[in-house]
Amino acid sequence: MSEFNEFDQQGSVPERNTGSIITHAFEMYKGIFLYAIVVMIISIIADTIVQSVTGYNSWGGFRDFRSFDDFDDSSFYKYEYWNGPGAPFYYSFSFILNVLLSPLYVGLIYIANKYNSKIGIDFSDLFIGYRQNFGNILVYSLITNIILGISIALCGLPFLFVFPLFLLGYPILLFENATAMDALSKTYNIAKDNYGTFLGTSLLGLLISAAGLILCCIGIIVTAPFILAVMYSTYCAYLGKPRQILLNK
Repeated sequence: MSEFNEFDQQGSVPERNTGSIITHAFEMYKGIFLYAIVVMIISIIADTIVQSVTGYNSWGGFRDFRSFDDFDDSSFYKYEYWNGPGAPFYYSFSFILNVLLSPLYVGLIYIANKYNSKIGIDFSDLFIGYRQNFGNILVYSLITNIILGISIALCGLPFLFVFPLFLLGYPILLFENATAMDALSKTYNIAKDNYGTFLGTSLLGLLISAAGLILCCIGIIVTAPFILAVMYSTYCAYLGKPRQILLNK
């Protein structure tokens, strides 16, 4: 499977505060954003296939709002966006798709660590999550997506307070080869004891990740994966820079 390189410890580690972690995440993201774009392109292609199969256009509703001047709360609730033709099938398949793509998100975190360690990056590194700890990554993603999905369904606001509790899960699964339940337990306990910092870091990271929506939604391709760099930087801050994983060929 894999082993850890005991002697490779070069790389930066942020302080345990929101500003330092976000700054560190920016530095990491500058070096890996091309791979982040690849992840988004793969996700968009996969989502497009799901839309074609279900016959549901997940972006179609936005065309009904011509400008911000035309938008108000009543227009949002009157528009039956969530009840469109094929919507139940689309959201069911989309949920499964997000779980299946989770090893790809882990791969981007792995690339961030290689960049931080000043080690050469291979394109195949993006798919390490499909070769290492694959089952636990899927189980963890399934559980957290269900929890986060429920929190979004509850008017969305609970999501912002629940998400920080899972901020370290993917890095723990990757760098510690942990089980899904161990990753859930560890990220919860660390986040609970440092909730203020985790909440601020998560909110700012999510805000930056969503910033691409301002650029006619196209910019989301560049900004959305930023939250994965935030996960890596937070891990470095609270658990130290991880040793570089060496895969046995």
